[in-house]
Amino acid sequence: MPFIPHTEEDVKEMLASIGASSIEELFDEIPSDLKTGALTRVPPGMSEMEISRLMLERAQADGFYLSFIGAGAYEHHIPAAVWQITTRGEFYSSYTPYQAEASQGTLQLLYEYQTMMASLTGMDVSNASLYDGATALAEAALMAVRQHKTSRRILVPRTVHPVYRKVLSAIVRNQDIEVVEIPFCPESGQVLLEHLEPFGQEDFAALVIPQPNFFGVLEQVDAMTDWAHAKHSSVIAAVNPMSLAMLVPPGEWGAQGADIAVGEGQPLGIPLSSGGPYFGFMTCKHDLVRQMPGRIIGRTVDLDNKPGFVLTLQAREQHIRRSKATSNICTNQGLMVTAATIYMSLLGPEGLRQVAAQSHANMLQLAEQLEQLPGVKRVYSGPCFHEVALTLPGPVNEILQALKEQGILGGLNLQEHYPELENALLVCTTETKTADDLNKYSEMLGKILKKYG
Repeated sequence: MPFIPHTEEDVKEMLASIGASSIEELFDEIPSDLKTGALTRVPPGMSEMEISRLMLERAQADGFYLSFIGAGAYEHHIPAAVWQITTRGEFYSSYTPYQAEASQGTLQLLYEYQTMMASLTGMDVSNASLYDGATALAEAALMAVRQHKTSRRILVPRTVHPVYRKVLSAIVRNQDIEVVEIPFCPESGQVLLEHLEPFGQEDFAALVIPQPNFFGVLEQVDAMTDWAHAKHSSVIAAVNPMSLAMLVPPGEWGAQGADIAVGEGQPLGIPLSSGGPYFGFMTCKHDLVRQMPGRIIGRTVDLDNKPGFVLTLQAREQHIRRSKATSNICTNQGLMVTAATIYMSLLGPEGLRQVAAQSHANMLQLAEQLEQLPGVKRVYSGPCFHEVALTLPGPVNEILQALKEQGILGGLNLQEHYPELENALLVCTTETKTADDLNKYSEMLGKILKKYG
């Protein structure tokens, strides 16, 4: 049974009311060459039992591995209470309610989320989330261009997540915005000022600064921020929110702080779930608030002086600005944000710091153990958070397959995104890894690498 509320009688009555003889006539203004006809790639409907079995099979296909893969999606422990509360009937909907539909509970939760994210990033304002980290970066680039007015160029280091760069380019290239990539230091894995100086005489709307960057290395954010501001460019911080529990927040970078902070919110209580759904976050300085996509919830009082929450600002949403809307991303990931808000409230600042600190400590321990193996060495000298790039003495994919056969997902082959990085592996640790896990990984890798002697 399809989830269509209209019966055949309802349809006939509606068509008769407007004077159309059929559904085809109702849509006759659409050219025939734009009509797709039958959806041949959509499978037939399934029963609840069949769907349950399909989902179980797909979940089992993920397997039960000891994972050291990060690269933008991270395995953190999620307290059982997070999703126990999130899936209560009051919250459990993937639908984002509009103003007239939003309950006070939903509005208060979004208000609390915004408050937490603004505090975590050290910025003035947060929206109520975006689709994911990559699209949040693209939206930030559009914001910067609108604010700058004279330049439609964005500086993006090659140390930004390669998928984020692809999404950014796909979204802005047809809006006459140029993405200019910056090289990085092959020794430190960072963008140095000498890499920025060739662009010093050119006009750019913004400089993107990843922290940590895709190699897990910490960039020199203060110097980069001050350089961009001296050139009258905005600074877009692309950050891992968990790292901010330990690191200086973007709002305090350099002399003035970054202007916009974006990133992927998945580390904050969202399970990996085979790649989604996740959510993107965005915060900014107050003078950019009217350029911000999405919605902002505010706290106020009514005529009786009773406190309440309202949808305060949605300056770019398409149902407000119609044809003047600058983005199709106008909504938020309500359910994911609910989980993240509960996760952050349960852990608190100290809990987040402990998670970040343990993740970092595990990375240092694992890197030290792996560097003792013959032929294994760190690729970059720059300081890392919870990921590290390593050079192996053999083909990475072959070694990863051997690890997988031992129940270990050993990391990401960096050469897939950076052709110059032959035999380079990106390894991640979080607080979920125990000393036994680290020992097992290093022992198994050691046995496998003997083949490459």
